[in-house]
This record gives sequence, structure tokens and C-alpha cells, in this order.
Amino acid sequence: MAKLYLVLCVVILKLASSSALAGSSKQGYGDNKCPILGNDIYQHTCPEAESIVFSWVEKAVFQEPRMAASLLRLHFHDCFGCDASVLLDDTEGFVGEKTAGPNLNSLRGFEVIDAIKSELELVCPQTVSCADILAIAARDSVVLSGGPSWEVQVGRKDSFSANKQAANTNIPAPNSTVELLISKFQNVGLSIRDMVALSGGHTIGKARCTTFSSRLQGSGSRSAHVNLDFISSLQRLCSSGGGTNSNNGNTVAHLDLVTPGTFDNQYYVNLLSGEGLLPSDQVLMSGNNDLTRQLVQTYAEDPYTFFQDFKNSMLRMGSIPGSLHGNIRRKCRSIN
Repeated sequence: MAKLYLVLCVVILKLASSSALAGSSKQGYGDNKCPILGNDIYQHTCPEAESIVFSWVEKAVFQEPRMAASLLRLHFHDCFGCDASVLLDDTEGFVGEKTAGPNLNSLRGFEVIDAIKSELELVCPQTVSCADILAIAARDSVVLSGGPSWEVQVGRKDSFSANKQAANTNIPAPNSTVELLISKFQNVGLSIRDMVALSGGHTIGKARCTTFSSRLQGSGSRSAHVNLDFISSLQRLCSSGGGTNSNNGNTVAHLDLVTPGTFDNQYYVNLLSGEGLLPSDQVLMSGNNDLTRQLVQTYAEDPYTFFQDFKNSMLRMGSIPGSLHGNIRRKCRSIN
């Protein structure tokens, strides 16, 4: 039933995509229980909402620039159904999504979301959903890193539950083939263009050696898309532990070694030279798909087109329907 609901909502969202991107002022759920989002919903109910979110994100990114990528990643991982289910903690008798394979020892920034929610609950109680906080914080993280801005569509509800199995199944893994990436994005109504544009979020952030271990096996390959010097540098980094260390002691590398803290199109330039860190990054060039290669080339040459497509794809991803029923949580880590 949940899968049928998602398919129906995806069809409806496609039919309404032009008006959604233009911005609707309606709130709630349509006749088919799909969320109807708008960009002025909090104008009267909580006019300070976006400035509160921005101030906390700005503070967090100033203290730790990597946090921008972490908050963007939180929204990505929540948004194959944008309902803040990724924020729920495990409790006795309840299993959330934080221990799912793509999330465990990977997602960060929960405490920033907690701080934002705490202030919002003081200013306008039970008005701004945790799912909307994730969407706004993701936009602000991109802006603070030098990337584009956009009007965030709001009006999402927070889920009453979580689905660890769905998180394991639906979130693309770092070793995904291009065919698998396309399939997973198309399953939620996103196009190949959306997939390649959203992959550009990897222009900021870091990844553990375990997530790109299969890239380390490319030293003997002579493929046009294998940069042997780059592979050798990764092998040295991961074998010596000489990289930046995360809290759990795993060695991590910048997803973009050239401009690691700047949201730009360098990610695509790196793919052209065989310097994509994750296998699922480099496969956009090395995979057997002419359109993904063409889009990589376009974005590498034209940062304006990348920014425009990224903004539009973020809006489409942010409109993926989540739970059939929901409310606005008082605390993002637990159900009311």
C-alpha cells in the first residue's frame, strides 16, 4: 500500500511540477493525501522561522565548515520521502533509520537540528515541522558554502514512524552502478538529469575510506576514466591513516580535493579527470550512459547551468512525499 501511495503521489507531483516550482501558497495534503507545499506558509504563523534556521546553521558552519555538507546530507537521506523519519532515535520497541547501512557512522548534525527545533518551539510552538527544518537547513548550508539559493517549499509533516529496511533499500549506496542510480531516482519520480545534478552535492564534504574502497583496486586498470595518480594517492591515504580523522577514528578524504569547502562545479571537473572519490561519483563518467556523461561535461563547463539544475532538482527532491499521515513533532528525535 505504501508503495502504491508513493507511485500515485509521484504521478500527481509530475503533473503539478510546473506550478510547484513556481510556488504554491497552499498547505496540507491534497485529495490523494500528497503533500501540497508552498513557500509562504510560515509568513504569518512563524515569520522568524527561516531566520532562526539560518542563524543556527551559520553558527554551526562557522564552527565547523564540514557541517554544511553534513546538513545537506541529512536532507538527502531523509528525502526519498521527506518526513524527518531519519531523525527519530531508536527506543525500546522502536527501530529508527539511524542504524541503517547508509546512515550508520555517516550522518551528522543531529544536534544542530535539535538546537533549531528548540528555539522554534519557544517562538512558535508546534508550527514548523522537523522535515521543513531539514529542507531549509540544507538550502542554507549550500548558500553558506558559496552555492545558489532558492525559495524552499514548506508544509511537510513529520512521520509517526521510520523504516530501516526502506532506508537500506532506497538510499543509493556509494558503490552503485549508473544503472542502479538511475533506477533508484526514477523510482521516486526523479530524472537522470536530477540524479546527475543532485550528485553535485558531493562538491562539499568528506567520505570514509570504507565507502570508496573499491576505487582503491583500480591501480592496474588502463581505462580512460581511471586516474592512476589519484588512485595511488587514495591508497596511500587509506593505508597510512594520514587523512583527516572523524570522531570514530576512520580516515576520511575530501569528496572534492581541489575546492573542498566551496559549493561549485569542481566536482564535475574532477570526474572528467578521473578524480571522483566515490565509485557512484566516477560512474557518472565511466558508466555506460551517454546522457550522464553529457551532463557531467555540461556542468563542468557551465557552473550557471549546474546551479540552476541543482536548485530545481532540490525542489523536486524536496517534494517527494513521505508518510501518508503525520504531524509536527515537539522534538525531532521522538514522536509526540
